[in-house]
Amino acid sequence: MKKLYEGKAKVLFETDDPDVLIAEFKNDLTAFDGTKHDEMASKGKINAEISSVIMKYLTTCGIPNHFIKFLPPIQHEVKRVEILPIEVIIRNVLAGSICKRFGLSEGKQLPEPLIEFCYKDDSLHDPFICRNHAILFGWANEKQLDRITELTFKINQHMKKFFAEVGLKLIDFKLEFGLFHGEVILADEWTPDTCRLWDVETGEKMDKDRFRRDLGGVMKAYKEVARRISGISN
Repeated sequence: MKKLYEGKAKVLFETDDPDVLIAEFKNDLTAFDGTKHDEMASKGKINAEISSVIMKYLTTCGIPNHFIKFLPPIQHEVKRVEILPIEVIIRNVLAGSICKRFGLSEGKQLPEPLIEFCYKDDSLHDPFICRNHAILFGWANEKQLDRITELTFKINQHMKKFFAEVGLKLIDFKLEFGLFHGEVILADEWTPDTCRLWDVETGEKMDKDRFRRDLGGVMKAYKEVARRISGISN
């Protein structure tokens, strides 16, 4: 297979089918635009397992996405999409950068989910943008943004319930979307790298914040998330 692209968390390979790629999950852990970096054995395997369970679940919920099938131990067969250069963040509880930006206390439940958009550009540190930026600068059109917003709120509803069933609270998450034959679909991955999860009973962080904040036990948390969701029907 020919390598098409390598990011911080995955490598993409071309296949004989122009509509299909292979996504290979890496063992790398990165934070703060890649300035903090480490590698952890089996992280790629665990994230590939977690994301496959969640993508299958979202498919059953009617959410169009790029996942085709899991190729153990560390690969997914996925649809080849044209990624839109917009990262979508939805917040249910205050945590992370929004607390720093506005001087807010972490842990406050929002009265309703808050959606934010970023322009995906590592050199610019993924700046926050509004809908008008995306439309006027040609990163997405109004119809695409409406569909992205609709899907994001639906995904949030499904995933809050999904994680609640295994004793996890969905704090926030980030998503990427792309075009597959002109249709807006969910792309990238869903792992503890891309969302915040807190244990319902203890409040323990079960996501990449353990790496960002030097809390230790990163892989223990990831493995526990994988263990809990493995029993969910998909």
